[in-house]
Amino acid sequence: MVTLKELAKLLNVSVSTVSKALSDSSEIGENTKRRVTELANELNYKPNRIAQQLKTSKTKVVGVVVPSLMNPFFAEVVHGIETTLENHNYDMMVCISNESLEKEQRSFDLLSTGSVDGFIVAVARETQTNHSIKHFENVGRTTPIVMFDRVLNDVACSKVVVDDFETVYQATKYLIEEENRKHLLLISNIEELSVGKQRIKGYAKAIEEANLKSSVLKLDDEINPDELILEHLKKNLNIDAIISIDHITGIMALNMVKKIDKKVPDDISVIGFDYVDSKFVSSPKISVVNQKGFKIGETSAKLLLDELNSKSRVKHKTIMVKSLLSLNGTTQNK
Repeated sequence: MVTLKELAKLLNVSVSTVSKALSDSSEIGENTKRRVTELANELNYKPNRIAQQLKTSKTKVVGVVVPSLMNPFFAEVVHGIETTLENHNYDMMVCISNESLEKEQRSFDLLSTGSVDGFIVAVARETQTNHSIKHFENVGRTTPIVMFDRVLNDVACSKVVVDDFETVYQATKYLIEEENRKHLLLISNIEELSVGKQRIKGYAKAIEEANLKSSVLKLDDEINPDELILEHLKKNLNIDAIISIDHITGIMALNMVKKIDKKVPDDISVIGFDYVDSKFVSSPKISVVNQKGFKIGETSAKLLLDELNSKSRVKHKTIMVKSLLSLNGTTQNK
């Protein structure tokens, strides 16, 4: 296996230059970085992680804590994080909280003992509802944290957020103004989360401006959501548009609409929240709010890397990744 010293000799540069180039240091020019990276890849150079850790006191590993990987949105974000970290010679360790505060705290306890250089996290449902921040505050004193999507504003750290209010406000306005829908239904199973609250507020604002009556169906974890949606549609046959504010209930609603002999999009329009393959698992292809999960992951990783590589005190940033309304077969004006 080729060494750092051998790479430097082949490129006729110093070992320090090769090391900095592979670490994407701002001290090295882009042309030199490209030459070093191309030769390192060609010769399959692998850094000696143990030696690096002893020299720099860095693990070159990032801890990622997410509520679930069954949720395609979080899986897409993690993919964006992993791709970005790999491009900067970092690895990641992923822990799943399963929406549990206790599991999230255990993950932080496990990884904050020198195993990782920093954290990227979307907080668990129980953490948000209980507003528990002590474990973040304890770790954040010595280790940088970046929160994404589900964030806690009281925690002093950088954050990557989505324009949840504006996204659903604009989607609702589209259905009212462009498709002339008058009897809208919002379906929610995340109303207690910060993102859910903002999305419901955006919907309510558009409904209020149009002088329409607000209709919201809040799903119950104890009852089959398909049954709740179907029962609600049967009792409210005048519904002509549905907005789902999570990644799965839009497709559930689409399936239930078919059971009441209504046609999509002629009788009812449907807009859901996107994950990368959502439009391929429904018929017709569902119109969605594209949250740009990969971009969120990429942005979160870059924010953390900036903090890890900064030589001065870092000012925490909040970056918004704007969503995009992607129209497909479940809206009339696709």
